[in-house]
Amino acid sequence: MDNGNSQVLQQVKDTCQEFCAALTDNEIAKFVAFTRIRELGSQEIVADIGEISDRFYLVIGGAVKLLHVDGEREFEVGNVDPGGLVGEMSFFDRQPRTVRLRARRSGVRLLEINRQMYNRLRIAEPYIATNLLEFVVRSLDYLVRHLSDENAKLHKQVTGLKY
Repeated sequence: MDNGNSQVLQQVKDTCQEFCAALTDNEIAKFVAFTRIRELGSQEIVADIGEISDRFYLVIGGAVKLLHVDGEREFEVGNVDPGGLVGEMSFFDRQPRTVRLRARRSGVRLLEINRQMYNRLRIAEPYIATNLLEFVVRSLDYLVRHLSDENAKLHKQVTGLKY
């Protein structure tokens, strides 16, 4: 393995501990072989509203902000730090994106998983693919629970009830 690959593997292990917890170093290397590195400049758009995705990303460096767009104005509605996933909802439900994904600053590094490679991973490495899918489910579960909690807080503020 060359030095560039070993650096990527170490970055994945360091930043994606939840995903990597059940995988051996060899399995992490196999997973990375099914992905490609995408490096972003400051404020670069990863994916935009209305797109239907054929790829999703594991953030391994920097952060991606989630933006709601209202006309010419953008409002940050979330942030994904290293170790998190972005773009997985549109990838799996094949529905148009509802938020813009933008690099917070330069130096954002993503592992891109496209549909073709995900399908190959499912067949060639079912244990790794199952681990990835469970990680996606946990990520979406956290999102739903977090948004439910935030919605409840907002409702109580608007209605004057104590939280």
